[in-house]
Amino acid sequence: MNKFILTKDNAVLLIVDIQEKLAAAMGEKQKVTVNCLHLIETAKMLYVPIVVTEQYPQGLGPTIYDVKEALPVYQPLEKTDFDCCRGEGFLRKIASLKRTHIILAGMEAHVCVLQTCLGLMRENYSVHVVGDAVCSRKKDDYLTGRELMRDAGAVITGTETVLFQLLERAGTLEFKEIVRRIK
Repeated sequence: MNKFILTKDNAVLLIVDIQEKLAAAMGEKQKVTVNCLHLIETAKMLYVPIVVTEQYPQGLGPTIYDVKEALPVYQPLEKTDFDCCRGEGFLRKIASLKRTHIILAGMEAHVCVLQTCLGLMRENYSVHVVGDAVCSRKKDDYLTGRELMRDAGAVITGTETVLFQLLERAGTLEFKEIVRRIK
């Protein structure tokens, strides 16, 4: 049951490979970008750490502008491995945050997101895959990746579910700001 409990004190937001050339090929780019921006803004308000990765940025370009501009600090972890956990310093960075739950968003569901999800679970993290903040070029690949992550034990969730789990209650200034954003 504990793997389903997401709080501002136990979570890290991980944005995987939302890069210019990769995003350009995604039919769901707009939806994923908007939902990632909701996640980023909520994380900033509630002091949830944010980690961003870039897969081979020399070829795929940097993180897309909207996401880059929303980040409190733009310090992407560059990688060439599909599984972020195999990247230089990634696991050290995640461990240094002393959190147990990873909120996972990014591109592509059946490649880097899937392999990173499995790698994080192998390291005993609870992973919450934000289904509407993840995509692949092809719908079948997205569905395959999502099913594999669920079958492996990841929590498949949605942006609003994550936002309200982190917020925990109505009536706060943060709640009012987030409700304004998602309307």
